[in-house]
Amino acid sequence: MRPSTRRFRHRLAADAALLVLLAAFAAPLVWLLLASVDAEAGLRVRMPTGPTAENFSAVLTDEITFTPMLNSLLLCGGATLITIVCAALAAYPLSRHRSRFTRPYLLGVLFATCLPITAVMVPVYGLFVRIDLIDTIQGTALFLATAQLPFAIWLMKNFMDGVPVALEEAAWTDGAGRFQTLVRVILPLMGPGLAVVTIYCFIMMWGNFFVPFMLLLTPDQLPASVSIFTFFGNYGQVAYGQLAAFSILYSTPVVLLYALIARRLGGGFALGGAVKG
Repeated sequence: MRPSTRRFRHRLAADAALLVLLAAFAAPLVWLLLASVDAEAGLRVRMPTGPTAENFSAVLTDEITFTPMLNSLLLCGGATLITIVCAALAAYPLSRHRSRFTRPYLLGVLFATCLPITAVMVPVYGLFVRIDLIDTIQGTALFLATAQLPFAIWLMKNFMDGVPVALEEAAWTDGAGRFQTLVRVILPLMGPGLAVVTIYCFIMMWGNFFVPFMLLLTPDQLPASVSIFTFFGNYGQVAYGQLAAFSILYSTPVVLLYALIARRLGGGFALGGAVKG
């Protein structure tokens, strides 16, 4: 067998494997789109006999969609803001100041990212009951931010390392303090990294089911990630069409967030000529 023929067959086999993987990932998305407009949707991927908007009309109510989505935006948006602010303040000294404690601290932060959240929920639940934070949006947002903070610090520190110290020194020469330098020089220059951390934290919180399920008790305060149970009836009956329609609406904020800041992800740090001359 000639080498060219062998390479062609290897390439063909690799392309076939990639197509199989593509089909495995695309099938659920195709089912989601088709089932959302099918009044008799099931688990099979099939074309609807008559596309309809009944599923969307059924879920577009205050109780099913609007109130849970608003709760999710308040919960995840607030928690993401807390995480980004705390991660930036924690990453700055780790990136700029050399100490023998920096590496052990970073390893401790990395270890904290490996802890399963179920391992700490029992003591957290007991603590929240004692300090009257149980069944509160702000308490749940605080815990979500705390859970995402270790990995956010690790990411933020790595992105911050890419900003030259010479730019800070130039700002100090002009009379800027360290906090002003962080806010006006470093964070704007690491815009792509900041966008990555923001998207990652928001997505992880948006899809979190276990934490709000444990810490929020009032139905009117439950986010959309928990209220999705509405579509699972008794005796294994599921409203698949409505579930698909709700899933599309549930994914919309994440897609919009990515679309709004995706242009910054490819912008780079634009530092090529910032430290010359």
